[in-house]
Amino acid sequence: MAIIMDGKALSNQIIENIKDKVSNLDTKPGLAVILVGEAPASAVYVKNKEKQALNAGFHSFIHKLPENTTKEELLSLIEKLNNDNDIDGILLQLPLPKRLSAYDFLDKIDPKKDVDGFHPINSGKLITGETPYALACTPKGIIRILDEYKIPISGKNAVIIGRSNIVGKPLSMLLLNRNATVTIAHSKTKNLPDITKNADILISATGKENMVTKDMVKNGAAVIDVGIIRDNSGKLRGDVDFDNVKEIAGHITPVPGGIGPMTIASLMENTLELYNLHKAKL
Repeated sequence: MAIIMDGKALSNQIIENIKDKVSNLDTKPGLAVILVGEAPASAVYVKNKEKQALNAGFHSFIHKLPENTTKEELLSLIEKLNNDNDIDGILLQLPLPKRLSAYDFLDKIDPKKDVDGFHPINSGKLITGETPYALACTPKGIIRILDEYKIPISGKNAVIIGRSNIVGKPLSMLLLNRNATVTIAHSKTKNLPDITKNADILISATGKENMVTKDMVKNGAAVIDVGIIRDNSGKLRGDVDFDNVKEIAGHITPVPGGIGPMTIASLMENTLELYNLHKAKL
């Protein structure tokens, strides 16, 4: 039976540690979140981020823009936040309304305020082995929970299902930088179970319920579930068939209570790190 990797408990520890550090600062870090439109899931995510930012002792600035916000209006707000010395981190909540392309905005955020780690400069630094100003939050949280549970990375086979710019690609770089042998699988991958059964570390980030079944998992593997799906009954589930996979895995993250809280904890860490970077240059 697998050890359940408790992301909620670990994230609480991380945020309490941040809270202690912030209590000794002369000023508070400032996190600005931009929400465009009324998507219910995005509104919930922003609310949770605001709650944890305030809990950590930060200043939280939520900018809620209407669905019909223009490209020019959004760019103007980003420029304003870039120039605001009270703002240390800027987060543009994704996805945007379909008529707006995230690529038109993410690279306009100051890379030294890019708390999500999505700016091309931060992505490029990660690829070349330099230290980004901020790491993408979900990959950072995944590495943190692997380390917390003392799961070896160096020399291990890691398989990531999903090639997004948010999770799959940056996570592959973090794992490579820790000397894992990394395979990225996706919708065009053939014979997926043959690949996943060789994984010492298996990460699924597709948003498809029961994407990973027991027969796809190597005995004793660490299984990380990044997916968040609400089923017909309203219950949150992940990519992994948790009840059956836990019988064969060595470690497994639950949904909810696994990678979701770790992502928010990483966001808070990034905000404090960017605050410290700004203060060091004043």
